[in-house]
Amino acid sequence: MAGLRTLRRVLTGGSVLAAAAWALRGVPAELGARPLTSGPGRAERMRRSPRFRDGVFFNPMPEPVTLMTAPPVGVLAELFRDRHLRRPPGPVPVRVPPSDPPPASGLRAIWYGHASTLVEIEGRRVLFDPVWSRRPSPSQLVGPVRHHPVPVPLAGLPRVDAVVISHDHYDHLDQATVRALTRSQEAPFLVPLGIGAHLERWGVPAHRVVELDWDEEAEVAGLRFTATAARHFSGRAFTRNETLWGSWAVAGATKRVFYAGDSGYFEGYRGIGAAHGPFDLTIMPIGAYSPSWPDVHMTPEEAVNATLDLGGKLMLPVHWATFTLATHPWAEPVDRLWREAKARDVPFVVPRPGQAVDTAAVPAPDGWWEMLGAPRTVGT
Repeated sequence: MAGLRTLRRVLTGGSVLAAAAWALRGVPAELGARPLTSGPGRAERMRRSPRFRDGVFFNPMPEPVTLMTAPPVGVLAELFRDRHLRRPPGPVPVRVPPSDPPPASGLRAIWYGHASTLVEIEGRRVLFDPVWSRRPSPSQLVGPVRHHPVPVPLAGLPRVDAVVISHDHYDHLDQATVRALTRSQEAPFLVPLGIGAHLERWGVPAHRVVELDWDEEAEVAGLRFTATAARHFSGRAFTRNETLWGSWAVAGATKRVFYAGDSGYFEGYRGIGAAHGPFDLTIMPIGAYSPSWPDVHMTPEEAVNATLDLGGKLMLPVHWATFTLATHPWAEPVDRLWREAKARDVPFVVPRPGQAVDTAAVPAPDGWWEMLGAPRTVGT
């Protein structure tokens, strides 16, 4: 009998280990590559960057940048309290994106959720930070889960002319999505320095990778892409800042778009607006802010202020509604945005995921998120 119990324990333990191994089998690839060891050409370019020192990139801001002011354990504990407030109170209304050709001389945007946005500018299509996975995590068994489906499958995307990445965090750079786009599309990937190492490990041909430092530019499909500054950080594991992060300015013949990626507010937005604006559309993050990391994510009020600095004519808020990445209530970012933008007379639009926004005929915000369930108390 004792021998049987021992055998049962061994078999059970083996099953647990096997299950753990199965769950973690894809994690090494998810972590990406080490850019400095991925090739001499890339390493030399990184070392020449004014933002690279002692083996890592840094924020060249006048004041120091603090990534987190509270212990991670405390933040995780807070996330588990009042979890219902950090979820939508009902199904998020998702729209089927239009399939008609992009306006030849206009500007249209389709927000798919979180930061993933398709911009149709002067007949060209630019896809920003596409993440189609269920979880923005190194394992699809753990981490935040989508609050709504993606409005269109990757196979249903129209042909795009460029895929643009802001930085290598999981909610902005997703291996499964990159691999699928590599197979189904022919567009190049425009990325900050170092991120090309991740892409090449995941099967993206080197000729489809365009890596830029801040203030460098490239022309793709008749559009000018300029990598611009952001106040953030990078890293897919415990080592941080081995790749650069950034925002992007995209210019056509007459239309201009700014995509902020992830960033805390900083004075550099005025310089970006002066050099590359004014912008017909600014795509700005408004969620996942916290007093625990005030330097690397903007509040909704700061996003409005940044739009004014940039000379933005219309603000599209992103980085909210899809994943719970901070402790604020689900709708708080857009409620705060509504108040601040109205108070400062900043035009903005809040589309449902999948809904197209044509800058020539902007729909008035209708408060669709307030119709999902009972009203909630908005924080300060």
